[in-house]
Amino acid sequence: MRCRHCFATFDDIAATDLPRGHLPRAASIRVVELLAERFRKITFAGGEPTLCPWLPELIEVAKERGAVTMLVTNGTRLKNEVLASLQGRLDWLTLSIDSVSEETHVALGRAVRGSAIPTTRYIEMTEQARALGMRIKVNTVVTALQADEDMSDLILALRPERWKVLRVLPIDGQNSGRVEPLLCTAEAFGAFVARHERVQARGVALVPEDHEDILGSYAMVDPAGRFFDDMDSVHHYGRPILDVGLDAAWDSVRFSLVRFQGRGGDYAF
Repeated sequence: MRCRHCFATFDDIAATDLPRGHLPRAASIRVVELLAERFRKITFAGGEPTLCPWLPELIEVAKERGAVTMLVTNGTRLKNEVLASLQGRLDWLTLSIDSVSEETHVALGRAVRGSAIPTTRYIEMTEQARALGMRIKVNTVVTALQADEDMSDLILALRPERWKVLRVLPIDGQNSGRVEPLLCTAEAFGAFVARHERVQARGVALVPEDHEDILGSYAMVDPAGRFFDDMDSVHHYGRPILDVGLDAAWDSVRFSLVRFQGRGGDYAF
C-alpha cells in the first residue's frame, strides 16, 4: 500500500542507511532479543511488517523471552493460514482501518492496485484471530477525507478491546508533500471522537491521540536497528543498538514518560 498519511515511510534513510531495506535476519533477531529483555511489550509495525519474511521468527523470539507481542498490519497479507501460524506467539492483532468506505481507502492510498479490503474481510480476520486466542485492537487515522464519517457500526462489528483514534500527523521527511491535503483540524478530530463515544458502552476502549499525545511518547526502533524519536515532528535517529548496546542506544534519543502515561500507554496487556 501507499498510504498518503503514513508517518513511517523511512524515505529519508532508504538510500544511506537501508540499502537492503532493513536489518538482515540474524541481526533483526538479536535486536528483538535485547528489546525483550527490557521492554514488557513489543509491537511489530511498519510500513507493513508482514512483508518481512522472518516476521514469525521475530514474534516467536519476543514471546519466548516473555514480552507481550502485538502486530499492527493493514491486513492485506493476513491470510487464514498466516494467522493460524501465529497462534500462541501473537498476543494482540491490530488492524489499521481508516474508513467504512472502500472508495475512501483507495483515495487514502490504503489499497493494493486500486483495490481496498472489504469490511467483511476485516470482520473475518478479527473473528479468526479471536478464536485463536488473540486480543483485538483497531488503529484509525482521522484525516480530512473521513473526519465526518461514523464508523461506530463497523467498530461494534469488529469488537476490538481497544480502538486507537489518531489525528493525522505531518512528519517532515516521511509524509511531507503528500499529507497536506489530508490534514484535519483539532475541532474536526474532537468531533470525530465525540461522535464515537457510544462504542465505549459496548466494551470498546476508545483511545484518542492528538499531536501532543503522539509526539515523543513512543519507544520506536527503525528498520536499521536504531531507536528514533519524533519529538520535533521529524525523525531523529539514535545510535545502532547492536553497535553500542541497549542503554547507550536509548540514551541517544528522547522520550516523554509524561506523554506516554498521559495517552494511556501503560495499560493492562
